[in-house]
Amino acid sequence: MELYAERGYEQTTVTEIAKRAGLTERTFFRHYADKREVLFAGSALLRERMVGGLAGAPPSAPPIDAVAAALQEAAAVLDERRPQARQRQRIITANAELQERELVKLASLASAMGEALRARGVSEPAASLAAEAGIAVFKVAFERWIDTTGVRGLGAFVLEGLAGLESLMAGGRP
Repeated sequence: MELYAERGYEQTTVTEIAKRAGLTERTFFRHYADKREVLFAGSALLRERMVGGLAGAPPSAPPIDAVAAALQEAAAVLDERRPQARQRQRIITANAELQERELVKLASLASAMGEALRARGVSEPAASLAAEAGIAVFKVAFERWIDTTGVRGLGAFVLEGLAGLESLMAGGRP
């Protein structure tokens, strides 16, 4: 992350990353497929926490409430890493290839939540719609959270986004 911030993503080589980390290139490639994956290594944890949060919602919870529980779990993970999340997002924003990879990650998270909702007995298209809406709320909340300097956690922005979505669905204005 430091190298990407110092030199830019495109100018940073795997050799430089490995050297800075005190590793050989071979060891680097045992952990990451390429230099891009350094920025996305936490995706598996985020997915696990989201699916776990969704699965832990009360069985009677409506699909969007189960998704809300998933988003709050993800928010808790990221709240612990706000400075790193900001730095990571600056790097991603500066590179079209990384922006594309971020969209793939978000689509994967939506797919995982859709699967978890179907496992709870939610039928289609409700499962996919709830999962996709949740990811949209999460994306907007994350962007707002990254852009603020206050002490509010990501979870507060998620709740605001969910309330805005609910207001839109009811025909009101958020």
